[in-house]
Amino acid sequence: MTNIILLGPPGAGKGTQARYLVESRNMVQLSTGDMLRDAQASGSEMGKRVAEVIARGELVTDEIVIGLIREKIEEGAEGGFIFDGFPRTLAQADALAELLSATGQKLDAVIEMQVDDEALVARITGRSTCGDCGEVYHDQTKPWPEDGKCANCGGTTQKRRADDNEESLRTRLMEYYKKTSPLIGYYYAKGNLQRLNGLDSIEKVRENLAWIMGE
Repeated sequence: MTNIILLGPPGAGKGTQARYLVESRNMVQLSTGDMLRDAQASGSEMGKRVAEVIARGELVTDEIVIGLIREKIEEGAEGGFIFDGFPRTLAQADALAELLSATGQKLDAVIEMQVDDEALVARITGRSTCGDCGEVYHDQTKPWPEDGKCANCGGTTQKRRADDNEESLRTRLMEYYKKTSPLIGYYYAKGNLQRLNGLDSIEKVRENLAWIMGE
């Protein structure tokens, strides 16, 4: 079992690599957004708390998010967990460390997917996805199939994020660096931090991930 945190700016490829790790290593991806949606749909006590907070237009507290993560960890995962989008602050990092210790788990690696900002802007502004399965396409490197059907699932809906434009992306990058810089130092000091080039080919990034994770 291996537990990792994936760090990287929007478009660095975290989602692509996380899906591969889920499929190939039976890991469980713990995405904050997914967990909140699942909790609301579950009707559990925690789900009701989440629904009430969101209905009031308030931010979900760290306590609730940690509670959701605890539930997932207690359910178990054969291959371990991928923490995606959490932690975002030093307080959350401390809370996660305490939770892992309390549940007999440990954090094996924090993997920062580094990118060149200019190259990332070019990558993201040409990006689209299949509206049915989420398969990622790019105008230059992996165009949407000419027959209009997703090569993965046969779906016919091509989607582009409204904020996948240069101005919005640069704003998101600045927010990411402001929030994440303290975490980089935190995990470096703990000896957990590993880095790889997120702009390498998907296959090369997979190879580097496997090496970091001890394969």
